[in-house]
Amino acid sequence: MSVHHAIVDSPVGELTLVGEGTALLGLYFDGHLRTPRVTDLGPRTADGFADARRQLDEYFAGTRRTFDLELAPRGSAFERKVWALLTRIPYGETRTYGQLAAELGDPAAAQAVGNANGWNPISIIVPCHRVVGSAGSLTGYAGGLDRKRYLLSLEEPPAEEDGRLF
Repeated sequence: MSVHHAIVDSPVGELTLVGEGTALLGLYFDGHLRTPRVTDLGPRTADGFADARRQLDEYFAGTRRTFDLELAPRGSAFERKVWALLTRIPYGETRTYGQLAAELGDPAAAQAVGNANGWNPISIIVPCHRVVGSAGSLTGYAGGLDRKRYLLSLEEPPAEEDGRLF
C-alpha cells in the first residue's frame, strides 16, 4: 500500500488528508506548523477519503460529534497514548494538559503531554483543539489560535433561551 493525499475545502480552509490503504495517517491545515515533507504525502488523488470527507462535512454542519474512521497516526508510544486520550475528550468539552497527564498516571508530565499534543498528525478528528492551558486559556495550536477558537465555538452548546425578548 502506498501513501496518498487529497486536499479538501472546509470552513477552516483547505485540509490535506493523508492516508495509506484505508487508514488515515494525517489531517493538516494550510499553514500547519508541523507538516510532513511533501515527498511523504505521496501522490495527490482527486478521489478517495470518502468517509473522512463525509464525516468532516457532518462535523462542520454540526450533525457529527464523534468520528468513526480507521486511524494510523505515526509517532512514539507515548505520543500515541496521548493521542488516544484526546479521542476520548467529549465533543463540547475541554481538558488541560495537567488533567491528561494525571489520566496517564503521571501528573508531572503536563509538558510532555503538551509536546505530544502539538505533534498530533490528525487534527480535528483527533481533537487536540480541546486541550487548553491550566486556567482554561487557549494555548498553541498547530493550525493557529483562530482555528482553535473556531473549532471550540463550533462545539459550544447553543445558548439557552430564557423567554425574554430583550
